[in-house]
Amino acid sequence: MKYLHAMIRVRDLDASLRFFCEGLGLRESRRMEVEAGRFSLIFLSADESPEAEVELTYNWPAEDGSTEDYGSGRNFGHLAFRVDDIHAKCAHLQSMGYTIHRPPRDGHMAFVKSPDGISVELLQDGTLPPQEPWVSMPNIGSW
Repeated sequence: MKYLHAMIRVRDLDASLRFFCEGLGLRESRRMEVEAGRFSLIFLSADESPEAEVELTYNWPAEDGSTEDYGSGRNFGHLAFRVDDIHAKCAHLQSMGYTIHRPPRDGHMAFVKSPDGISVELLQDGTLPPQEPWVSMPNIGSW
């Protein structure tokens, strides 16, 4: 058996692409626009593991402009990504306006949420020494 992808329904495609591509560094590997079904599928992957993808599913608004409510996203669990420098990645995401819900106080693990409330776990490749401002930063909300 081979792992293929995880699918996340997104409300705002541009906001989600900004988070996953500009924020996390994933790249769009392919895209399908399904006019008859009124949805788009965008597949993203990391350079280090292009075979494992995240599928963003964007359901187009209905003719009347209404959209489906997907809830809080907590029922999904989380995605996990290994990063080369967790401190730099968290600082980058924070500079883009994202909240670090569980800071990397230990130099190894952090949690942030996508614009759709999907928890994303960042795991340091190895462990970095603890560093400020993360050491003193409290957890915020849930992840």
